[in-house]
Amino acid sequence: MTAPSAQTAPDTILLDTHCHLTEYDDAINVLRQASEASVHVVAVTEDPGQYRILRTKLGRREGVTCAIGMHPLHAHTFSPAEIARFLRLLPHASWVGEIGLDFSPAGRDTRRQQLRVFDAILTDPHLNSVPVTVHSRGAEQETITRLADAQVTAVLHWYTGPLKFIDDALAANLWFSINPAMVATTKGRALLNRLPRNRVLLETDGPFARHQRRSSQPKDLLWVAGQIAAIWDLPIPQTIAFIQANQERLIAAGKPAMPRRE
Repeated sequence: MTAPSAQTAPDTILLDTHCHLTEYDDAINVLRQASEASVHVVAVTEDPGQYRILRTKLGRREGVTCAIGMHPLHAHTFSPAEIARFLRLLPHASWVGEIGLDFSPAGRDTRRQQLRVFDAILTDPHLNSVPVTVHSRGAEQETITRLADAQVTAVLHWYTGPLKFIDDALAANLWFSINPAMVATTKGRALLNRLPRNRVLLETDGPFARHQRRSSQPKDLLWVAGQIAAIWDLPIPQTIAFIQANQERLIAAGKPAMPRRE
């Protein structure tokens, strides 16, 4: 990809690094609108079964990559056989997500099971050769420490934790993905002001994140880039150029195609 000019900014390629494509009522229309907005989509999944089904449905569709995941809030349902199934599929995946930890009230009671699943995944060397998108709500310190110990370069999606952990995350070579809901909050803007510009990526976490009273969609990423430009006090084309360079460096670290067709 090349850096956009002021005239070509709307036609540039941006990457939605975290989108729950299966949760939209009309996923094909979401992808069509993303394509019209020149946005590529990483469709995260929550278990190996969902990954296989989605990969089959998408086939060789352009502009979307299916990521294999095991969502932490489902960890208590994952048997050893399901974890083994994930690890068998992992070498065939070009992206990993959503994995991670969630010690918020929603996941506090399954902490032990979450750690078991996350630690098993982090032992696999394939995580060092593909991009990884990670959930860390309420478990930021534990997530960052484990990723650092495993030397896995990953993207912390929708980070809502204390800013005091950011330096540890940066030292561990972690990235942060920003969605429409984040740039609309004081906490999200404070995060952006703390992050170096070369560690910022985009996401929607659609349809769960909200944008202008509706579910966010990949087509909204140019708007997000505009909001980041305002926070950084930069022209939109220059901001997009930063983000594109970050996308390329993330991809180069794992060396899959961008995005690779399944």
